[in-house]
Amino acid sequence: SVLPACLLLALMLLAPALSAEQERGLIINLEDGELCLQSMQCKSGCCHRDNGLSLARCAPKAAESQECSPKSLYGVYYKCPCETGLTCDADKTIVGSITNTDFGFCKDPNDSYRR
Repeated sequence: SVLPACLLLALMLLAPALSAEQERGLIINLEDGELCLQSMQCKSGCCHRDNGLSLARCAPKAAESQECSPKSLYGVYYKCPCETGLTCDADKTIVGSITNTDFGFCKDPNDSYRR
């Protein structure tokens, strides 16, 4: 009867620690700078890598006038997609999407003088 009581006590002490780790994000809800495999894992929505040999890490989305990639199915970007409300003004060709070179710049679609 001592063993089940010790086991119950250990579980009660570990439960808050386990739930805290899930909130912080081990697989999803990752902070900028943490390693990722897909953009859906990141709080920001962008899993970014510098080149084909680098590890991907969560990064903030691109702001206005910053270089961007259109949203893709790959889930990992060389340039992050734009922040909400902005569009990525890029050449969206099949060749560009396959070779991952269809970069552009974020712009506000409501700015008529910048079109």
